[in-house]
Amino acid sequence: MNMPNRLLAVGALAALLTACDQGANVDPMKQVGPDPELPKAQNFLLPPMQVPEGVAWKAGETPKVPAGLKIEKVADGLLHPRQLYVLPNNDILVAEANAPEKPTTRPKQLIMGLVQKASGKGGPGGNRITLLRNAGGTWQKHTFIENLHSPFGMQLIGNTLWVANADSLVKFPYQQGETTLSAPGETVTELPGGPINHHWTKSLLASPDGSKLYVGVGSNSNITENGIGAEYRRAAVLEVDAATGASRIYASGLRNPTGLQWEPESGALWAIVNERDEIGSDLVPDYMTSVKDKGFYGWPYSYFGQHVDERVKPPRPDLVAQAIKPDYALSSHVAPLGLLFYTGDDMPQYRGGAFISEHGSWNRTPLNGYQVVWVKFENGKPVGQPQPVVTGFLTDDQKQVRGLPVGLAMGKQGGVLIADDAGNAIWRISTR
Repeated sequence: MNMPNRLLAVGALAALLTACDQGANVDPMKQVGPDPELPKAQNFLLPPMQVPEGVAWKAGETPKVPAGLKIEKVADGLLHPRQLYVLPNNDILVAEANAPEKPTTRPKQLIMGLVQKASGKGGPGGNRITLLRNAGGTWQKHTFIENLHSPFGMQLIGNTLWVANADSLVKFPYQQGETTLSAPGETVTELPGGPINHHWTKSLLASPDGSKLYVGVGSNSNITENGIGAEYRRAAVLEVDAATGASRIYASGLRNPTGLQWEPESGALWAIVNERDEIGSDLVPDYMTSVKDKGFYGWPYSYFGQHVDERVKPPRPDLVAQAIKPDYALSSHVAPLGLLFYTGDDMPQYRGGAFISEHGSWNRTPLNGYQVVWVKFENGKPVGQPQPVVTGFLTDDQKQVRGLPVGLAMGKQGGVLIADDAGNAIWRISTR
C-alpha cells in the first residue's frame, strides 16, 4: 500500500475508533487566562484526531499580519528549522532538527504518528545549525555546525556557544564573525534521552550572569504509560552549572517545557508548557507560567493545580496537594513551542508582552493554534486575552496547512523572526 492510501486507511481507522468524540464543546477563549474552563475528562481507545494536509507555500505567498506590519521571508530550503538565536553581530543561528529515531511502544502510536506526519511534521531534520547573514540586503546561508543530534536550544555565553542536543548539552568555542565552526564540540553533561525520548526537544536558557544554564526536558510519555522509571529527571527544568556541568532539578511536574525566557520586568523565569492528551478536545489547556525554584506543577498526577488525572496509578495525593496552578492557560492543544518577551522599539505596541508560537493541534476538533499570538504583561504578569499576530498558516476551512511556527527571536532592529518547520522557512515581521 502506498503512503497516500495508507494514510487514508489509517485516517479511516482513527475516525472509526474516535467516533464517540463529538469534538470541542468549550470556546477556546474560555480556556485562556488564569482560570480556564475545565470540563469533565473523557476516555478513548484512540484520542480524537483532526490533521490538516501539509502543502507547500506558493510562490509569493506569506503568512498574514495585522495592518501596520510587514512580513518577509528571510530564508527557505531548510530542513525542519526549529529554534532561532540572534548573535551579537545580528547573524542568526537556526537549529534544524526532527525527532530522533525511536521505537513504537504502543499500536496507537503507529496510527497517531502516521496521521501527524500528513501535516508536514515528518521528514528528516538537518541535525545541524545554519547561520544566516544579511549581506547588503541579501540573506546568505552558511552551514555553521554539522552532525548534531536533533539540536534545539542554543545560547551564547562570552565566547562559548552552548547547544542542547536531544540527549546532551555541548559547547563550542566561538569567535564573532565566523560562518563555520570547525572545532569539535565538548559534551558538558548528558541530558535525559534514551531509546524512547518521547519529548526530545531540549529548550535552553542562560542565567543573566552566564553561570547557569536552564534546560527544559519533556516527559517520556503522555501520562507515564512507559512506566514512572522512564521519567527520571524528565518533565522538568534542569539547572546546569556552566563551569562544572553539575545539574539539579530546578522545577518539576512540567510535562513538556518547550520554551524558557526571563520576564523583563520581574526577572522571573517563565516557561511555555505542552500539557497531556487523550482525555478530550477540551483538555488539557497548554499554558505559560512563572517557574519557581523547587516548584511542582502537577504532571502526571494532576493538571492545572489540583485537578486529578485518574489514569495515573498509583495516585499521589501528597504531590497533588503541592501542585502549583499555572499562571496563564493558552487553551487546549495549541502546542506552544516558542516564547519571546519583546523588548524592542520597532513594534512598540508589543513591548513588554510575550509572543508565543502555537504549532497547532492534531487531537482536537475543530483545530486550535497554528499561529503566533501576543499576550500583554503588566507588573510581570499576563493580562487579557491573546492577540493573533501572525496567522494564515492554516487555511480557513482547516483542511490544509502551509507552515508550522516554532522558534521565535528578536533581531537587533526589533523585528521578530519565526522558524517555520513545515514550511522549512524563516519569516520576519516588522514595521519596516
